[in-house]
Amino acid sequence: MNPKIPVSLPFWHPAFLLATWFGSGLLPKIPGTWGSAAALPFAWVIAWYGGPWALLAGAAIAFAAGIWAAGVYGRHSGIKDAGPIVIDEVAGQWLTLAPFAPDPVTYLAGFVLFRAADIVKPWPANWADRELDGGLGVMLDDIFAGIYAGLALFAFLWITG
Repeated sequence: MNPKIPVSLPFWHPAFLLATWFGSGLLPKIPGTWGSAAALPFAWVIAWYGGPWALLAGAAIAFAAGIWAAGVYGRHSGIKDAGPIVIDEVAGQWLTLAPFAPDPVTYLAGFVLFRAADIVKPWPANWADRELDGGLGVMLDDIFAGIYAGLALFAFLWITG
């Protein structure tokens, strides 16, 4: 039995599918990076067809759904922020990229900057990660990381022209 999969929550359960972003959080060693990478094609399609407001709305929907899914997954696994939960990376990654048009260089830079902000967890991301329980605690630190990464991406694009 895979210890990453909660015994009482089947793979096909909507909370499991959303929390692990359709299983990407189950990939080995670096689930947050896998989850962020798995978010990119969805971000591209949403932004391409719907523009920045659609991707921002997608981030908000992922955030709201993630509070529920991460909370359910956490209760069933017994771990507050289990590694396979990557819906928070999806919401944060989409928030980082929302103001920008789909472009390979922009999306790659946004990916790197978001991963850095998510790993470093500057305040208030570190506070949210430490102090808030349940799905909200899982999700909110990545929203803060997404805001920081989006600002850093704006600066990077401004500096590089």
